[in-house]
Amino acid sequence: MATWANLGLQDSSSPLMEQLNFFHDHTLLILTMITILVGYIMGMLMFNKFTNRYLLHGQTIEIIWTVLPAIILMFIAFPSLRLLYLMDEINTPSITLKSIGHQWYWSYEYSDFLNLEFDSYMIPTNELEMNGFRLLDVDNRIVLPMNNQIRILVTATDVLHSWTVPSLGVKVDATPGRLNQINFLINRPGLFFGQCSEICGANHSFMPIV
Repeated sequence: MATWANLGLQDSSSPLMEQLNFFHDHTLLILTMITILVGYIMGMLMFNKFTNRYLLHGQTIEIIWTVLPAIILMFIAFPSLRLLYLMDEINTPSITLKSIGHQWYWSYEYSDFLNLEFDSYMIPTNELEMNGFRLLDVDNRIVLPMNNQIRILVTATDVLHSWTVPSLGVKVDATPGRLNQINFLINRPGLFFGQCSEICGANHSFMPIV
């Protein structure tokens, strides 16, 4: 879960989120290099006194500064597309969980079992135990197995919601009248927190996922 002064991404708990973490660092490194180079060139231009009176055109440098950014963009685009397709890939799931967004709580159905469904409400601050997390804990938590392919089917009954657990790299829009699905694998045991990530009305901040 996110903690105080945590500026980076949360620690990954699934292989996909691990890859997303690496991709974030990879892109950030490229952006840092570009920023330093452009900043250095701008500084040089502003503070030196040299002028080239005979410079009318620079064919070679123009080719370089057109081709180089294109190559840099390819270094960002290919890993990005790979991850995009990996996130949409549905492997053979061991278990399916259906998540239904309401104003303002989630309800869950384990469709592999008979009559296993429940609502999950946020625990109000005045009912919270000492070891609970304020505005993040719920009365009924989801229990899922680790090292198994899990499929989540997400929909909503009233308005748009978004079922999001950052440390698992999962974010799915819950749309009324539509069933979205995503696949993930949890590679370590733990307690994972998420929240609705689509503005859905007055109590949008108060429908967490655990």
